[in-house]
Parts: sequence; C-alpha cells; structure tokens
Amino acid sequence: MSGNAAALSMAQAVPLRPAAFEPEPAPSWRDRLAGLDLVPDLGSNIGSAEWWRGLATLTLLCGSAIATFPGVKPLEIGGAPALDAADFNEARAQMIVPLALGADTGRHMAATDAVRPLTQTPERPQIELTATLGRGDSFARLLERSGVGGTEAQAIAQQVSGAVPLSDIAPGTRIDLILGRRAARTMPRPVEALAMRARFDLRIEMEREGGRMVMRRIPIAVDATPLRIRGRVGDSLYRSARAAGAPPEAIQAYLRVIGKQISVGSDLRASDEYDIIVDHRRAETGESETGRLLYAGLIRGGKPKLSMLEWTKDGRSQWFEASGVGERRGGMVRPTNGRVTSTFGVRRHPILGYRRMHSGVDFGGGYGAPIHAVSDGVVTVAGRTGGFGNYVKLNHGGGTGTGYGHMSRIAVRAGQRVARGQVIGYIGSTGLSTGPHLHFEVYRNGHAVNPMSVSFITKAQLEGQELSAFRARIRALTAIAPGAALAPVAPKQIEGPKLGSLADVASKRAGDGL
Repeated sequence: MSGNAAALSMAQAVPLRPAAFEPEPAPSWRDRLAGLDLVPDLGSNIGSAEWWRGLATLTLLCGSAIATFPGVKPLEIGGAPALDAADFNEARAQMIVPLALGADTGRHMAATDAVRPLTQTPERPQIELTATLGRGDSFARLLERSGVGGTEAQAIAQQVSGAVPLSDIAPGTRIDLILGRRAARTMPRPVEALAMRARFDLRIEMEREGGRMVMRRIPIAVDATPLRIRGRVGDSLYRSARAAGAPPEAIQAYLRVIGKQISVGSDLRASDEYDIIVDHRRAETGESETGRLLYAGLIRGGKPKLSMLEWTKDGRSQWFEASGVGERRGGMVRPTNGRVTSTFGVRRHPILGYRRMHSGVDFGGGYGAPIHAVSDGVVTVAGRTGGFGNYVKLNHGGGTGTGYGHMSRIAVRAGQRVARGQVIGYIGSTGLSTGPHLHFEVYRNGHAVNPMSVSFITKAQLEGQELSAFRARIRALTAIAPGAALAPVAPKQIEGPKLGSLADVASKRAGDGL
C-alpha cells in the first residue's frame, strides 16, 4: 500500500469453490407441520390449493361443533309454597294495600243489632281559623263573617276598642280565632280565644275564662331610630342606593326632591355622595316598617351641596333648604314679600302731579327689606338711573328682562350672573319716591308689560324660633350614624295574667309566634 491506494489479489476478490458440494439435509415432519398454514385467509388467493384447504378446515370445524351440541332444556324448581291459603290470608290482613286496589285487606265484621245509624254528622268540638281585616271593613263584621254571633261580636269589638282604637287596626291585619262548641246547631259558635297584632307595637290576646273573655295587652318594643343611608353616586345613584339597602320608594322621593334644585342627569357627579334619611321602625320581633323620606342631602368634595328637610308651615308640608327657604312654584319668584301698593297703568304721579303711564308695580315694604331676583339672569344695569334712583336691570334671555327701582342699596354689579331668589338689593326711597318701596318692571322685547300678567311663585321663608327648630331638626337627623337603626331592640317587660296556649307569649316568642 502506498500513495493512498489498495490492492487485492484474485484469490481475495473471488473465493475459490470447494472441489465438491455437500447436499442439504431433508426437512423433518415437525418442520413441515410447523410450516403448514391451517387457517389461511379465505379472502385472498381464492381458488388456490391453499384456499381449498382452508375451506375444508372450516367445514370440518363447523360440522364438529354442530355434532357435539348438547341442546337447551328448562330447569325445573320443585318445593311447596311457604304459606298455604289460610296462612296467606292471615298475613294479608297485616298488609297495607292502596285504595286503588280495593283496600280489601283485613277482616270485616258484619253489622249487628247493636249498630245504630247516625241521624246527623257530629260536630267538631273546636274550629281554628284565621280572618283578615279588609279595607273599609269593620272589626265586628269580620267576626260575624267568621261565624261569631252579632251580640258577642259587638261585645268583643267594644272590649278591643278599650285597648286600641279600631281605626288604628290596619287593613290586612290577620286575626286568629278559636270557636268553641255550640249548644245547638241553630246557634253561633262562641269565641274561645282570639289573638292579633293590633298595632306595630301592640299585640292583643283574648281567652274565655269563667264564661267571660279576658284580654291581655302585650306591648312590643319598637325602635324608631330613622334609617340613614350614605354612599357614592358612582355610575348610577339609583343602583348604588339600592345596593346600600335603600327602599325603592325612598330613592324615588329623594330624586324628586333634589331634582327641583339641580339637574339629576347633568349636575350629579360620580364622586358625589348621597345622604338619605327615611322614617324607620323596627320591632323586637324582627319586623320593620319604612316610612316617608325625612332628609335629602348631597355632599360634594366633603361639603354639603344640598341639605333638604320636609317641614310643615301654615298647615302645608313642603321641602325647605337648610337656609330655611321653601319650595318655589311657578316661573318667577316674588321680588319681595311686601304687598302691592300701586298697579300697572295710567295714574296721577304722586310727585309730578300729572297723569302719566306707570310702567310697573309698586311693592310696599320696610326700609332695608331684601329684594330678590325673580329668575336667573345677568345684571345689565346696576347704579343710579334717573327717577328710579338706585336701579338694577336683569336680562333673563329670550327677550325677557326685569327692573328694580328706588333701592336703598345695590348688592350686585353690572355683568354679574345671578340666580333665582338671590338678593340683589334692599328696599329704599331713592329717586322720585314718597316712601320706601320697590318699583318692579317686566320687559318683553324692550317694552314694559304688566307684571301682574306674569305668573309669580311663592316661597316660604322660615324665621325666628321656627327657623331655629328647623335647623335643630337637621342637626339631630344628620347626627345619626348610618346603620344605627339596625341595632338590636331590647324587649319590653310583659305584664298581665298568663292565658292559655294560644296566648302563651313565652312559647310564641320561641316559635316566632309574635
């Protein structure tokens, strides 16, 4: 080997054959049997010798299976029944058979001479029932409809009226009655016992003892702490207040109250807080009643934005702001609380002495009494103006304006935007005036019109002791902590004789009977 080359000799490349070949041995019978396919695939090589051999094998196996089949015979079970006919009937008498199958189990005795047919169906010794007082119904009529005699019904109603006025029993009150056995079928049943929740804070139970009805008054402790609910407005004030536990009626009343002061759709912010206080009563037995809305507040930035309280003035209930200003009705407020001293039209001027047009209405009033803007607007004139003296003119938009003359002092400046009811000045006697009063004018498209043709609104104003009581009420309500009305109620001590099972107060409390 040299130069990366390999060389083979002829003997190495082609091996030489041996001189003689040895014959291969013949296969044994075991080898031939192992190579024999007894179960060939009958789906291939159809018609070949191997296929015919497989068919013969299949035929032989099927014939052998059929020839050796032993057959099927029914199994016989012998033995007598556990019970004979007599024993079975005895056992059947103890069985329960549905009525649909005749209910013929058991043994029956034929009627004898001792059996007497009933002339009438026997009555129940007592009847327990519940009656409900309807709207416009009376307590006595309810008892009579329940089967109580008229005389006894009137006596029981009179006895109940001594504990609570019958008019105070609310419609829908449930009355539990037990009627006893009557002396004759033509007579009404007597009342054995009666129980009802006469008022939210009172339960009445009556029972017959010694031929007369004994009444027991059961006072129920009631907590009248108003329910206060506060929370963030968020995406929806209604959904937020409902999630906090406020009743739907209270939320609707709250929205109506604040809707008269602000626009609920555009002025409310998600960060604002609502403050709702409603009348609430909760009894020691767990029942609760939610009444009317008492206070409506709105907090913005940690400071009260609105503070509204319902108050009664001059026999009329209305909502007042925390400042003591009541509801406004109509399109404009009255500019001052004084009476009208001079109307719109031609008159003799009290100073000039001749007849001329009086283009406004004069309101009398004490010197320094406040003058209010009748509606929202912008101050266009605020200063000394001819015979009007100190004069303010407002532009309310839409071609409408108002003027206020003879002021003693002006409280606004030109260009200032004022709100309805805002104080813009004080009554005086400047200019051509014979005494302190307000000269009020209304303009439409630059022309003076009769102010009496404009619809004014009246607004109640609380003053003096009434204003102090009003603000004290607000302080008392806002001092209530949210959720304070949900504290446990201490039960009252029950006095009086202990009556029967119907009036057993201890067991009723244990079983929620009250």
